[in-house]
Amino acid sequence: AHALAAGLGARPLAEETEQLAARARIALDADPGRAALTGPDTDPVRALGLTPREQDVLRLVAAGHTNRRIAEELYISPKTASVHVSNILGKLGVSGRTEAAATAHRLRLFSDPAA
Repeated sequence: AHALAAGLGARPLAEETEQLAARARIALDADPGRAALTGPDTDPVRALGLTPREQDVLRLVAAGHTNRRIAEELYISPKTASVHVSNILGKLGVSGRTEAAATAHRLRLFSDPAA
């Protein structure tokens, strides 16, 4: 969208896409319109803005654990686990745990323990 807007000279739309990319913590490459979540020097987890604890929680969400099980595993309260999950959903821009897990798997954020 950014490349198209820039190519058409639609400055307001280009600015909107730049602001959206900034809010989503997505860097726009030198080639406008090619958003980079990954690259040679970019850690995809860091690009998403996840804290180390959120990374731990997302790993467990992706493994299918409930908030209670996450809390037990990380020695935190279930409410704290719930807050972390909510923050993760917001940072990933997804509406549920299943989408968060799918995003983690699609981006290969964590190594597959079965592999």
